[in-house]
Amino acid sequence: MEPLWVIIGILLLVILLLIVKIRLLQKDADEIADAFADRLTTDTNILIDLSTRDRHMRHLAASINQQLRLLRKQRLRYLNGDRELKESVTNISHDPRTPLTAICGYMDLLEQEDKNEAVTRYLALISNRTEAMKQLTEELFRYSVILSTGDDMDLENVHINAVLEESIAGFYGALTRQGIIPVIHMTEKRIERQLNKAALARIFSNILNNALKYSDGDLAITMEDDGEIIFSNTASGLNEVQVGKLFDRFYSVENARNSTGLGLSIAKFLTEQMNGSIRAEYDRPRFSIYVKF
Repeated sequence: MEPLWVIIGILLLVILLLIVKIRLLQKDADEIADAFADRLTTDTNILIDLSTRDRHMRHLAASINQQLRLLRKQRLRYLNGDRELKESVTNISHDPRTPLTAICGYMDLLEQEDKNEAVTRYLALISNRTEAMKQLTEELFRYSVILSTGDDMDLENVHINAVLEESIAGFYGALTRQGIIPVIHMTEKRIERQLNKAALARIFSNILNNALKYSDGDLAITMEDDGEIIFSNTASGLNEVQVGKLFDRFYSVENARNSTGLGLSIAKFLTEQMNGSIRAEYDRPRFSIYVKF
């Protein structure tokens, strides 16, 4: 019997050691997970450093550190590229403003001169294209300004219902000229959030401007009790692929020839800067944009 008890004792000791080893490995795994999550959420160059001497866990930590170095390089490359893009957009939008202003001035002078019918027609075409170019340049310039100041937006308690009503009123004339009579359903509940009022008005303006481009002649605007705002219209000229790209920078549906494709991109940028959400859905032929803060 004595050898049996010895064997049992050895087995119990081995089991106890295994349990301790497993607990230590679990502790090391939790330490790696917490350190990894911290490195992903904080801007730091500190790598994962373990207190354990287990070679397998240290090898795992070393492999993760190697991937973290690559991730930081890619992040730095992205940030530099994004900054260069912003600077390029600013330069592209700013540089043509002076010559465009001069062209518009000369066009005004030409309008005062005697001219035949053909010259009048050509001047009208040139003036139309020049005005479109001017609008696009201004849109690019505003986009670059928004990107550079987005992180420094001043927030205040904003009555969203009132801002939405003001935006609709501002576009009412343009909508009715295109035969669009907006159908509005507004909650009676007062919806207030900590937002930047000018940025919120810009979001609504860009969405309404999008409706002017793509609506088949109708527009429904609904504000729910939870604050979600839905802009919906018939848009038979769109498809699922185009709708999926509408929030991309510089994407423009082919028939919107006077657009830089920045309107909804700006709306998305500003919405997310204020911790809101914006999305688009297309259930042919109904196109809807959902905004919520």
